This record gives sequence, structure tokens and C-alpha cells, in this order.
Amino acid sequence: MSDAALPTVAEVRAAAEAVKAALDRHLAAVERRIGDEDPDVYAAFNELAAAAEEYDELLYDRYDEVTPFEIPTPEDGVPYTGPAEPAAFSVLIRRDYAVVEPARLIAQAERVAAHDRDADFVHDGGSADALGVLFGEYEPDEIASRCKDFGLEEGDSTLWIAASEEVAEPGEWLGSPFGHIDPQDVLHRFDVSSVFDEETDEFDDVEDEDVEDEDETARPGLTTPA
Repeated sequence: MSDAALPTVAEVRAAAEAVKAALDRHLAAVERRIGDEDPDVYAAFNELAAAAEEYDELLYDRYDEVTPFEIPTPEDGVPYTGPAEPAAFSVLIRRDYAVVEPARLIAQAERVAAHDRDADFVHDGGSADALGVLFGEYEPDEIASRCKDFGLEEGDSTLWIAASEEVAEPGEWLGSPFGHIDPQDVLHRFDVSSVFDEETDEFDDVEDEDVEDEDETARPGLTTPA
């Protein structure tokens, strides 16, 4: 990392103060805990983990140092506390992409705009406008299956199925579509990431004599909580 890109001393100090504040909030939440699955404790835990990760990254970038502790992520995620028989549910999907070939992305948008009068593509808008044209023309699943054709490279993805007591009224949540989901209402979660492939490769590298008496271990790229 170049000196110009290094975080400032003030930024590192601010991140350290954020960790201290997050520690205080976490302790306060624990002290007033209600039951083993208190959502306030879970939220404070996540805030502390995020603050610690940010501080650790800035500390390393600025001083080439790391913190001596790590806040673990619960292996089983958040316990489900929603209705046993949900009357409705929401499907939330996140897919990350890297724009690896901007010229290809723009060229695909130009082809769409040439045959669709409703496709508003500003030729000097670059890849930002091109994304609007392509996602307006194609379904997200088609873009996912053809991402290389559009100059994109897939990153991590996750799909959540969250239970609801009743179907939302039309337009009810459009102002903040992802802000109403409580992690404890998530019935199922499916994650896809290259990190699972890396873990599988590491496992496969273990010498045969070290694992010949052990059961086979599955390392899928798809997970869902119980």
C-alpha cells in the first residue's frame, strides 16, 4: 500500500475509540440480558465484531500490526424465533460482482439500447449507466448465469428466507426494503462463496495417514442453519 493510501493516525485512533464504545455497549447489553437469545446482545456483539475488524484493518495498514484477539462468529448463526407456521415469507438475495471488463459491459448495454427504445443509456455514463440498462433488460438469474458475457465476475452470494406473520400491504416496505428483516426471523440461509472451495482444498491436502481412521468430512459451498 502506498503512503498516500495509508489511513491517517486520526483514523486509527477513531477506530480504536469506536471499539471502546462498542465494548461498553456490549457489556451493557449483557448486563441487562433477557434470556439466552437476547436480540440486544446479538446486535451489540455484531457491532463490536465490526468495530474490531475495522480497527484491526486500519492498524495493520498504518503500522503493520494486528490485535491480539479475535471475536468469533457463531457457527450456527442466530437461532430462529419466528412463527412455527409462517403465513408469509420474504426472500432476500445478495450477489456480489466485480466489473472486470468495463468495455464489454458497456458494449452489451449499447446492444440492448440499440433495439429497445425504453432503454435509456447515456453513452458517456460508463459502466454505472450500463448496469442500469442490463438489469432493466435481463432477470437477475440470467445475469448471474451469463455474468462473463457482461464482463462481470461473481463474488459471494447469499439467500435468506425470512418468515412473516402476514403478507405486507402493497408499497408498505418499499421505502426501506431490507431494513425490516430481523435475523431471528430467518428460516433458512444459503451461502455460496469461494472460501468453501479453499477450505475443501486445504482439507484435501492433508496426508492420507492422518485421516484414514476418520469419517469423511463434507465442505459444501451451500449452508443453511438448522
